[in-house]
Amino acid sequence: MSDSARPLRVVVADDHPVFLSGLRLLIDTSPGLECAGTAATGAEAIALSATADVVVLDLHMPGVNGVDAARAIAAARAEVAVLMLTMMDDDESVFAALRAGARGYLLKDAQPAEIVHAIHTVAAGAAVFGPRIAQRIIAHFAVPRTPDGLAELTPREREILRLLADGHTNAAIAAQLHLSPKTVRNHVSNVFAKLHVTGRAEAMLHARRAGLGTP
Repeated sequence: MSDSARPLRVVVADDHPVFLSGLRLLIDTSPGLECAGTAATGAEAIALSATADVVVLDLHMPGVNGVDAARAIAAARAEVAVLMLTMMDDDESVFAALRAGARGYLLKDAQPAEIVHAIHTVAAGAAVFGPRIAQRIIAHFAVPRTPDGLAELTPREREILRLLADGHTNAAIAAQLHLSPKTVRNHVSNVFAKLHVTGRAEAMLHARRAGLGTP
């Protein structure tokens, strides 16, 4: 991916200017790294990835989000490593990023040394996850399969699964049930874990097979 005689070229994308500036400073002052550009949108990150060894992406950005940007970068430039650096730690966000081709996933409360280590790790072709993300992944796959995971769902979780089956977004579910978006994300993560699925499409399939959702 990169010549050992030169620093790794890192593109960073985040729509928060202060965080973006701090991340650029961290990269430019870390041995073996150089910032090859900054972006405030996913579309900008995709364009700048042509000059990068590693792209560090936030999940939520205007226009093209981090997941879609990661997918586009992975499809066009498989040699470029993508590291997600975000505040979102729910199962849906984590697994969506991994399916899109991200090699690493850290939360924004990670220490500077963790971020630098993660950049080098994904550039070398390995995967890296922050402690809380690793715990979520382990917990997800540690859930034993049952003949019918639907039986493990609470009434509220079944209600949310029914709305998922009808194609509602988390925001729409939150508005309809008068819940906060974070509460809905937590419920969706619990549904994924109990059904042993990693995405909405699989969850919807389970729901349809169980007769949930509008025919």
